[in-house]
Amino acid sequence: MRIGEFSDSFLPIIDGVGRVVKAYAETLAHRGHEVYAFAPMADMGYRGSLPYEIVDYSSVRMSKSMPWRFGLNNLDPHFATRLHYINLDICHVHSPVFAGHIGLKYARKKNIPVVATFHSKYYDDILKTTGSRMVARIGANMVAEFYQQCDEVWAVSEDSANTLKSYGFKGDISVMPNGTDKHILHEERIDELCGKYKINRDIPILLFVGQINYKKGIDKVIQACSLLKKDGFNFQLVLAGQGPDEHNCKALAEKVGIKENMIMTGHLSDIQFLDCLYYISTLFMFPSVYDTASLVTRESCAMHTTCLVVENCGASEPFKDMYNGLICKNTVESIYEKTKLFLNLSPEEKKTMEENAFNTVPIQWDGPIMDTVLEKYQGLIDFYKFKNKN
Repeated sequence: MRIGEFSDSFLPIIDGVGRVVKAYAETLAHRGHEVYAFAPMADMGYRGSLPYEIVDYSSVRMSKSMPWRFGLNNLDPHFATRLHYINLDICHVHSPVFAGHIGLKYARKKNIPVVATFHSKYYDDILKTTGSRMVARIGANMVAEFYQQCDEVWAVSEDSANTLKSYGFKGDISVMPNGTDKHILHEERIDELCGKYKINRDIPILLFVGQINYKKGIDKVIQACSLLKKDGFNFQLVLAGQGPDEHNCKALAEKVGIKENMIMTGHLSDIQFLDCLYYISTLFMFPSVYDTASLVTRESCAMHTTCLVVENCGASEPFKDMYNGLICKNTVESIYEKTKLFLNLSPEEKKTMEENAFNTVPIQWDGPIMDTVLEKYQGLIDFYKFKNKN
């Protein structure tokens, strides 16, 4: 198959969608398919070692708080020429914004199928950026209209499917979960990691990985940790990532008295370092109700570390409370109570939960997920071939 994956974020990866698209491109290419990743232009270094082709177009950053870029593909003649000479069998778009419209327009021109995956809560992003509920609602309606034009629509979780329906989408949605990869742990790098960031393995390590943005519930984590400290718990709270609320997190930590307990590593591009950080952590704290699905919780479980998530949201779907994770309410008090409960468990009880998480939460990209993806791709391609003959 000749497959096009279209995304408004890609290498250097800045968000979960970009990481998902990278996984699709790599896995499909390693299975022998001809894969093209269409994305905004960025300085991503040497590309010769990639098993897929990157077709990029001119763009500018929309804002500091939003990961997407404003596509200037219509003003990029080189991109238009490259696009013209590529003959795809199917387009898979991962955004209803610029890259998505490029893929949809190409598919309609070439008379081939287009699959669209819904990843993000666009209403929330637009509302935070503009401060206008009316503008956010108009944006959500436009998102629904885009997906309505595609041949098949996928969502990364039941929560994301329900979100798209709330925007006004009418039609069938298939849930296609995200995967992860179980890496080999490079234990020899743990001391290097701890030395660089002054992490003390002798006390509990509470970890958050992701965009440093209050929409992820990080402010609640910091406040919950202040309650733990008042109870006499000794710990280190490690925040790994970057984002618009870095300064706010530091100010809040100082205000509630845990400044000396908190470490901010910034973005960790070294995957071995990140795996080591997951591995040495006592609990991965991810109380985000914004995320429609979470890669980082699966990565944490793949490194035998238990996760704390909020009930009735996309991130909590793979978890069962006190079996393979901790499920709390979306309040500071509930996060505090669940974390305290976990820290007071015996080592044997913690170990059992960690192993349950490892065995039930991570799903390999190159397995049943990609088998299903390819089966659906082929079904749509065959349908279009049949339709075009008649």
